[in-house]
Amino acid sequence: MFIPLHDANSLRHINRQYVTLTIIAVNVIAYLITTVGGTDFAFAAAIGLGYIPSVAYDLAVLPPELDLVPEPLTYITYTFLHGDLMHLGGNMLFLWVFGDNVEDALGHFRFLVFYLLCGVAGAYMHGFIAPASNAPLIGASGSIAGIVAAYLILHPRVKVWVLAFARIPLRIPAFVLLALWIGFQFLMLVIDTENQISWAAHAGGILAGAVLVFILKRRDVPLFDRSIEKPRAVELEKPDMARPLESSQPRWGRQ
Repeated sequence: MFIPLHDANSLRHINRQYVTLTIIAVNVIAYLITTVGGTDFAFAAAIGLGYIPSVAYDLAVLPPELDLVPEPLTYITYTFLHGDLMHLGGNMLFLWVFGDNVEDALGHFRFLVFYLLCGVAGAYMHGFIAPASNAPLIGASGSIAGIVAAYLILHPRVKVWVLAFARIPLRIPAFVLLALWIGFQFLMLVIDTENQISWAAHAGGILAGAVLVFILKRRDVPLFDRSIEKPRAVELEKPDMARPLESSQPRWGRQ
């Protein structure tokens, strides 16, 4: 319904969103490697690096040649694989538009932790809903969903440029775009049980992001676009010892 383009939300604590840019680069490189390797290579990567609930719950075992990493690592490695260019492009667009301000609010290292934990939560929710599934879960959607939830909590009133129905440019408050997006994910989780999209992974990422932003954000970062009101500081002149103390006059200043 809405494609985000730009939010014009300047950074306040960091000079550049290095972690966001690095994550985008890693995802693009991983996609190019699997694409160049051909269909069989991409399939092997999805099986060996994707999150497979039946394997995670010890209901199935991977063939030795496809057992590429320890099973717990697949809760993270799956987030760097994508099925096609549209899948990659959609996730990276959301990360580009909203990731920088979440990274700004959390700091570089904590943002990386946040991103990975949201991905882990997405995989966990996916496995919880369908523990017997043999299909590999791939894609950064769980982590991106966490970023969307965090941005909604941090900057609901920021205006975002979007393409409505992929055609009409509009500038709307972030809470309209992101609340509709989040609501759609939970709606589809309930009504769409046959689609290849893992709405459960999106829901897990959203819930994790909404909680973790409170824990990992900088202390001085306000929520819900509340401005920080700095109280006026009162600076008293040093008393002149040659005159009575009560004759000194206070001077009001702004801190």
